[in-house]
Amino acid sequence: MSAKTEDADLTGAEFIYTNLTNAQFRDVNLASARFTDINLSGARFEDVALTGVVISSANCTDLSIEHARYDGMRIDGILVTDLLHLYRSQKPTAVPAPPAA
Repeated sequence: MSAKTEDADLTGAEFIYTNLTNAQFRDVNLASARFTDINLSGARFEDVALTGVVISSANCTDLSIEHARYDGMRIDGILVTDLLHLYRSQKPTAVPAPPAA
């Protein structure tokens, strides 16, 4: 079943046992929404505001975050900016050449 909802106010709506595979959300306000027992495998988020979001008990296997701001972002209580700074300070700038044979 294909459906399109446009310019609708669904404030307080509940979606229970609902299949939204391949659904598209564009210019949607999900502020203060609550997601419990949700499968987002393969989902793609672009130009999203995640300020103040809390993610707990999540499987982040192969999760990729690109071109993002990390101000105040924490993973297990550690500031991501601190983790990135430490990583970058210890990473060699160039790969050494292999020894001559």
